Amino acid sequence: MKNVSFTELNGAVMTALLDGDLARASAEAGVGLTDYFLADKALWLWRYRLGQMADNPAAAHWCGRLAVCGPDGAVVGHGGFHGPPDDAGMVEVGYSVDPAFRRRGYARATLTELLRRAAADPDVTTVRASISPDNAASLATIAGFGFTEVGELWDEEDGIETLFEVPVRQAVRPSAA
Repeated sequence: MKNVSFTELNGAVMTALLDGDLARASAEAGVGLTDYFLADKALWLWRYRLGQMADNPAAAHWCGRLAVCGPDGAVVGHGGFHGPPDDAGMVEVGYSVDPAFRRRGYARATLTELLRRAAADPDVTTVRASISPDNAASLATIAGFGFTEVGELWDEEDGIETLFEVPVRQAVRPSAA
């Protein structure tokens, strides 16, 4: 399995990305970013996360991380949670891999690290993932981690999504197969 580490995706980085300044965003992040971080869907996310962090500064350390891999420190994607744990101790995981790095195990490695992050916080009891029913890659990514289907919802951005949850202490690392 690939290994990733996280670098904070802070407000200064997101602001630079929203300004279309990839060089400044990379300098702020301390790692090189690609045009993937300037795609329309990413820009929507940075705008949303900045608003979320403005409303609740304590949410910042939950919301965004750059997934960095390998000795050259390639940024393969990003991941985080939709916010801090709710009153029931649930966090919703979110992650995305740059298309240039897909189908190489980085999504699974990113999810593994996010589950570790969640398990390290005593306030987290459950991790949720919401996935479009036709997103075979994401469904395959969560396989082996102990997620169970618990329902569905309509997401204004992505349409119908299936909800999966796993008790954080029972989340298992998938086999190396």
